[in-house]
Amino acid sequence: MNNIFIIGVGLIGGSFALDIKKLYPTTTIYGIDKNEAHLDEAVKLGVIDEKATLKDVLNADFVILAIPVDATLKVLPDVLDYISDNTIVFDAGSTKEDICIKVKAHPKRRNYLAVHPIAGTEYSGPSAAIHGLYKNKTNIICEVEETAFKLQEKALKLFSELGMRIRYMNPKAHDKHIAYVSHLSHISSFMLGKTVIEKEKNDRDIFDMAGSGFESTVRLAKSSPAMWTPIFEQNKTNVIETLDEYITNLKHFKKLMEDDDFEGVYKEMETTNRLTDILNGIQ
Repeated sequence: MNNIFIIGVGLIGGSFALDIKKLYPTTTIYGIDKNEAHLDEAVKLGVIDEKATLKDVLNADFVILAIPVDATLKVLPDVLDYISDNTIVFDAGSTKEDICIKVKAHPKRRNYLAVHPIAGTEYSGPSAAIHGLYKNKTNIICEVEETAFKLQEKALKLFSELGMRIRYMNPKAHDKHIAYVSHLSHISSFMLGKTVIEKEKNDRDIFDMAGSGFESTVRLAKSSPAMWTPIFEQNKTNVIETLDEYITNLKHFKKLMEDDDFEGVYKEMETTNRLTDILNGIQ
């Protein structure tokens, strides 16, 4: 592994860069980003070794796209145009169906692996990159059969060395499931934050009373709108379905309270406590 190109040198791309460099110290990590300040910062922090341009990927062993999903739709076909036959390309986007459809007929479709590492924090930019972000995290791979076997092997070896667990899924199922366990969580966090901010306009004491529960629940509201708006757009149908179900549950909970049915409230929460066992089983 000699030349790694990271397109998008923020949290996701930068964390890949840090761990790959640790695994392979002699590898050169090249950064490509439309934000020149991000590239300068990434070089200064040692996240990447050098800046590069899209046409430079001809010399790449790996190309990792870690940019918003709408940008991936535009950039990925160009990357595939420029790479050599021996280059493996993967993206880390949170939606997969539109991207797989976009490159379905590309002559170098066999060089692309559709990947979604379930990892991240609420922070963004090169300074957010951290070592070990992907250790023990699930990595969803879609349409693996569409990728050349020898290139699959290269990518799977890297994921294994990063300590990732692999799960295979078709793109449509991936987008449906991720709407529930990730996209809805972000919307809930954003809207809770919005509700409290609007209330705070009239009640300055509200944030003085905010404890760890509030802080942990709205953590995701710090996430980048530039990244999440395209995700919601690409996965619109699934996200709206999850919102409908979520809103129905909220209305039901409200109705229980209006009816003074606090035994019902208790049962709702007790049933949901099953999440503890489910999540502990995932660890």
